[in-house]
Amino acid sequence: MAEFAFDLFVIGAGSGGVRAARMAAAQGMKVAVAEDRYMGGTCVNVGCVPKKLFVYASGFSEDFSDAKAYGWEAPVAEFNWPTLRDNNAKEITRLNNIYRNLLVNSGVTVFDGRAKVTGANTVVVNEREYTAQRILVATGGWPFVPDIPGKEFILTSNDVFSMEAFPKRVLVVGGGYIAVEFAGIFAGLGAETHLSYRRELFLRGFDRDIRHFVRDEMVKKNIDLKFNHQVSAIEKLQDGSFLVHAGDGSSLNVDMVLYATGRVANTEGLGLKERGVVLHRDGTISVDDNFRTNIHSIYALGDVTGEPQLTPVALAEAMALVKHWRTGNTAEIDYNNIPTAVFCQPNIGTVGLSEEEARDSGISVTIYKSEFRPMRHTVSGNTERTLMKLVVDAETDKVIGVHMVGDDAGEIIQGLAVALKAGATKQTFDETIGIHPTAAEEFVTMRTPVGG
Repeated sequence: MAEFAFDLFVIGAGSGGVRAARMAAAQGMKVAVAEDRYMGGTCVNVGCVPKKLFVYASGFSEDFSDAKAYGWEAPVAEFNWPTLRDNNAKEITRLNNIYRNLLVNSGVTVFDGRAKVTGANTVVVNEREYTAQRILVATGGWPFVPDIPGKEFILTSNDVFSMEAFPKRVLVVGGGYIAVEFAGIFAGLGAETHLSYRRELFLRGFDRDIRHFVRDEMVKKNIDLKFNHQVSAIEKLQDGSFLVHAGDGSSLNVDMVLYATGRVANTEGLGLKERGVVLHRDGTISVDDNFRTNIHSIYALGDVTGEPQLTPVALAEAMALVKHWRTGNTAEIDYNNIPTAVFCQPNIGTVGLSEEEARDSGISVTIYKSEFRPMRHTVSGNTERTLMKLVVDAETDKVIGVHMVGDDAGEIIQGLAVALKAGATKQTFDETIGIHPTAAEEFVTMRTPVGG
């Protein structure tokens, strides 16, 4: 009789958990996965995937308007919320089934239920205990909502994709990329949209030029930006709408309040504290370079550990961990130059250091910038603009930061991330022939520095 029922028991079937389970099974390990809510994780169900589908949907309102200048005459378009909501739900269900089949076809045992760690090598799910040589916690994050009067009326990103009705007036609270993205989504779909942030400017951590540029572009799209604004209470009125009170004494009447004020580690009820697993003050799980906790047989990866909260990072960590188990070598992950995109409108794409990060690190930099109206809008009349920026190490000529705001910024920056990873210099960019006419060619035609 085997000492353990499973070689690996994974708690959480998100991006990192599924990848680790499949790869471990491919190495001949007997693997189980338990998931109680979102097969495929946050990204598939209430994160990256549906959010980007909704960004596509919200962009059509400007597309219809822009098309007129190109000779297209069409009846006035009307947005139908149930159509978008239901088609999105169908797509997510399709993806749920794909993830389940990927696991099952890999030989992984799938449990539908919340798992709890009851010992160094034991897990309980659906009131039954299982033993495992290794336990991997990959339960991701959960939206944070502050404790204010009326918090019961707040919706989070977990809720908006399945709303029964589309609101006419929306307040989005938060200053991170999720808040900025949802403000653009609701505005594009036709809602009167307000964005509240308690500091002077959103998107903290991004390059300052990018932050200012996005602010100005969002104002053009009739999004009401409320900076240095702190919500103090939410009051439900008799007509079903909400009166949102702010610390400065002002109030705002809206039909929906969406909070995107960060995410916390989803460890509630997992039994980790009871087992003595060390958690950081913010609730994330403490792990070493091999994703091992202080309990020798328990591991954790992905958002639950507090590393960059990005799906590709969790995937890379899963692959590194399984390779570590196979070879015994350190699970090496390079967290430098991780490219990322923000699907606000226009999009943000960025990789490497911001100008501020570079200067704060003592690096002497040369800055190249280009701002222009995209070719498409020279005819459409749309006032949206594009910004591109290069941060160059003045001593080595290496490009150490690439930043963009504009259509398909994420698609463009992905390619440039490879260049940064390979150590490309500004001379490399200069010697690269551009593709004309594209916005992307601007990155290889900027010659005059604007700052150093």
